[in-house]
Amino acid sequence: MINKDFFEALKDLEIERGIPQETMISMMEAALTAAYKKTFGEARSAQVKLIPEKYTIKIYSYKTVVEEVEDPDKEISLKEAQEIKKSYKIGDLVLKEENPKNFNRIAVQTAKQVVVQNIKEIEKKTIYNDIAEKEGKLIVASVRRIDGDKIYLEIGGTNLEGLLTEKDCLPEDRFRIGDKIKVFVRHIKDDYKGTVVQVTRTSPTFVKKMLEMEVPEIANGDIEIVAIAREPGLRTKVAVKTNIPGLDAVGACIGNKGMRINTIINELHGEKIDIINYSQDPKEYIISALNPATVNEVIVNESTQEAQVLVPENKLSLAIGKGGHNVRLAAKITGYKLDVKGEKERAHTNDVVVANDVNIIVDDVDENIFDDIDD
Repeated sequence: MINKDFFEALKDLEIERGIPQETMISMMEAALTAAYKKTFGEARSAQVKLIPEKYTIKIYSYKTVVEEVEDPDKEISLKEAQEIKKSYKIGDLVLKEENPKNFNRIAVQTAKQVVVQNIKEIEKKTIYNDIAEKEGKLIVASVRRIDGDKIYLEIGGTNLEGLLTEKDCLPEDRFRIGDKIKVFVRHIKDDYKGTVVQVTRTSPTFVKKMLEMEVPEIANGDIEIVAIAREPGLRTKVAVKTNIPGLDAVGACIGNKGMRINTIINELHGEKIDIINYSQDPKEYIISALNPATVNEVIVNESTQEAQVLVPENKLSLAIGKGGHNVRLAAKITGYKLDVKGEKERAHTNDVVVANDVNIIVDDVDENIFDDIDD
């Protein structure tokens, strides 16, 4: 019934479709067992075993040894069992090998149908497991098709598509069919509609993964990214630190003549990236976070997580940034509510800073900024 060609076909299936032979054999045994019971009676207990090394199939019916038989299809008395083999005792299974020739063509066809139905499910799970390994990673994918504001990507040569929505694209992103682009695999969801691979280019982690790719010292752990704050298309601030004496964390990330950081900036269409030194001293950290602006003084209230920042009048717009993005990102990455003022003159009471009525208070603070990096 099942010959060498059958088992060779299972090997080919493993090579061509990536379905392990052991998985197919297990599935076949279950399918053939079901087909056997359908042919010879559901009440019978049966087991089918495929033996690939011998290119054979064994079909067994079995009964449980009991003192008193209540179900003749599944039970055998101790006396009858010991007539077969004296060592049988209560609870043992008495197996009887059936002749495969009695396993008719209809039963075999039924088993084949079950296998065909399950092959697609196995392939789906195999592909899903392969792509699941990419979750949380930076990958290169090809643009397969564009439908309105949705871009569908081919991932790793599989039949699965990555979904890149408009909100996950940078403002300057312009793609055409066939373009190869870098994306961060945010989430993989498997539901009744199929597998959806959600990717993005706007997540702070996208920049983190780019840095890991371009800066070996980050990849090997010599430099640690402590926090990232990002406004896609405008600016990203990255706080780094190292425990390696003499290692310039900021310089390593920037690279010789800016080669490393410029590679990332080019990928982001000119989005500015500030690499700053993390410091446990709030004043130092806030000063670094407001880069590229010059800071004259920082007055910190650690209990309320607030700080007043004084900058030269001619640097106020630089400290604030276009639309307030620079000071907003500084607030996010430090965790402090920042009151930034231009220091034109000091009042004589309470150290109030007069700034020609120009000042900005930013409290767009993410208390979990140090955990806001998707790994």
